[in-house]
Amino acid sequence: MTDMETSLLRYIVLLPLVGFGIGALAANRDRPEIARVSGPGVLILAFVLAVVAVGRLWGLAPDGAIIDHVFTWIEAGPLEIDLTFRVDRLTSVMILIITGVGSLIHLYSLGYMDDDPDVARYFAYLNLFVASMLILVLGDSLPVLFIGWEGVGLCSYLLIGFWYKEMPNADAGQKAMIANRVGDAAFLIGMFLLFWSLNDVGTATLNLQGINEPAPSQRRCHGCRPPPACCS
Repeated sequence: MTDMETSLLRYIVLLPLVGFGIGALAANRDRPEIARVSGPGVLILAFVLAVVAVGRLWGLAPDGAIIDHVFTWIEAGPLEIDLTFRVDRLTSVMILIITGVGSLIHLYSLGYMDDDPDVARYFAYLNLFVASMLILVLGDSLPVLFIGWEGVGLCSYLLIGFWYKEMPNADAGQKAMIANRVGDAAFLIGMFLLFWSLNDVGTATLNLQGINEPAPSQRRCHGCRPPPACCS
């Protein structure tokens, strides 16, 4: 497998996070015109960077990937988790959809939310939502992916209940939050069980590539006749 090291991917995530910060500040200062520019602007820039990243990926072998190691996040006994972003063939499609369609949604929202007094808050939430989706698809380990999962769940609650003064909207946001918490519990249990199982076979990791490596050796035949190709 041919991998390319780069620091480009972190900026694809950082740009909508910056947009979230600017939007939150604009909402606090009652300056919606700032959010109207920064909200779509950072997404368009993120899309440009995503196109550049995909262009670099096309120059690699079919099984190649672009890796951005930001820093080592957790070191606890056998468990080491890095804040690392990864773009492969599947991820490249997702980041183009997230940033490209996300940019179009932001541009459409300029007109749709034009008369809303809380437009700055709306763009802040929308930028945070995009950043969370990018972390979700770019994360190279399950804990990093979980951060994106949590962010998407939070933003779903915030956006569904955006007009919270209307009770149906507030109730719908609460239902979304409760449903996401059920998914969170299942996600965490799955991570713990997976780490425990891999630790038993000498591969104590939650990195996605580390999880995939021992997978073929862990396949088991179940008395099938004749045995399938995976058991050969």
